[in-house]
Amino acid sequence: MGAQSAGPLVVGVDSSTQSTKALVVDAVTGAVLARGQAPHTVSGGAGKESDPGQWWQALGEALDQCGDAARQASAVSVGGQQHGLVTLDAAGAPVRPAMLWNDVRPAPQSERLIAERGGAAAWADRVGSVPASAFTVAKWAWLRENEPAAAAATAAVRLPHDYLTERLTGEAVTDRGDASGTGWWASSTESYDAEILAHIGLDAGLLPRVALPGEAAGTVHAGHLPLPKGALVAAGTGDNMAAALGLGLRPGLPVLSLGTSGTVYAVSTHRPADPSGTVAGFADARGDWLPLACTLNCTLAVDRVAALLGRDREAVEEGGGVVMLPFLDGERTPNLPGASGLVHGLRHDTTAGQLLQAAYDGAAFTLLTALDRVLDADAAPDAPLLLIGGGARGRAWRDTVRRLSGRPVVVPEAQELVALGAAAQAAGLLLEEDPAAVARRWGTARGAEYEARPRDEAAWERLTATLADGEPLLRP
Repeated sequence: MGAQSAGPLVVGVDSSTQSTKALVVDAVTGAVLARGQAPHTVSGGAGKESDPGQWWQALGEALDQCGDAARQASAVSVGGQQHGLVTLDAAGAPVRPAMLWNDVRPAPQSERLIAERGGAAAWADRVGSVPASAFTVAKWAWLRENEPAAAAATAAVRLPHDYLTERLTGEAVTDRGDASGTGWWASSTESYDAEILAHIGLDAGLLPRVALPGEAAGTVHAGHLPLPKGALVAAGTGDNMAAALGLGLRPGLPVLSLGTSGTVYAVSTHRPADPSGTVAGFADARGDWLPLACTLNCTLAVDRVAALLGRDREAVEEGGGVVMLPFLDGERTPNLPGASGLVHGLRHDTTAGQLLQAAYDGAAFTLLTALDRVLDADAAPDAPLLLIGGGARGRAWRDTVRRLSGRPVVVPEAQELVALGAAAQAAGLLLEEDPAAVARRWGTARGAEYEARPRDEAAWERLTATLADGEPLLRP
């Protein structure tokens, strides 16, 4: 252990698309005493799939790297990638690889479900979200249609974090935060929706129970992991809800997360219901709400453009009128699952650096267009943006967000916020405290501050016009 511990130890886990991270954290001070990380693989091609067994193996490897610190933990919690469809047979083994959040094959099922159940406004009013192709409800509909034998062999349906929690505890438990991304948990009643489940042919008995905020899922019963048997296991939550906990978010403070995907969200005390589908009306892990918009193309797409241009990702240049919408993987915000990248306004004098800057602008623009929908009407228009994720460390990303948002930016020093948020949830359970208050005590949101810049209205107008005029090309 790299530092002295003042209080009991907790483990926070981040099981993401690409890897599993584990942190051992002092529950009182927030000091990170040990960390570990192990990779997963994701299939290429049209489908984005992973074997859930890899996540469990990676969890074991990450905990092993934490050494003795993990063996002294009193509580553990798992934050996991949202929306993934994990199908298990009667013996608890995966029927097939999990379909991940960024698998857009269920786009036709998504559109059909929206139409069959009263349209987008009806879904938003009832469920809190309009179920895009990312949502688990569309993935289950796709599976029944395309792999009926796999659907018929399914004896349990889980989300990625549920799967790991169940293997830790032997208990089938989820939480309201991650459940709110399924499309079959209704925010209006805070329960599974019997009519939607009947419509998609999914028996409620196949689903985990939804734990209340602050309730334990169980205790560690898996003997071969380097965790103490009998340690408390929190209910866990989705990765975005865990990151919000990790920052100790209060209502009105927006977060922009720049990772493989981009997200913008804020905690709200009002239940969200956006009929446009831009904002997902998620629940948070505490009892409030987490309106959130997600883009599929963020740092990975911009890095791909930099590679195509043969430039370092920071080698941007100002000027020029070129516009790029870097929708390399289809897009979710705006909802254009069949889209590809679009470049408009290319001239003889356009430089490679300007084209790379245009990729940054296009990726940031789609996130920032959702910001006003995510924030409550009474939120301060000059509240700083908390910039997190891998991109937040990049000067070009920070400068782009400041130029297009007109807001000040804070980059928290704390990294691994999903794992930290899971640790805060575990600490909250152990200490019988609000996990967001635990994170605020840890000081996780402190960081470098960057003052506001005037918004680049000309660039904003070019992007708005290109998106509107280019829609027939983006919707093949």
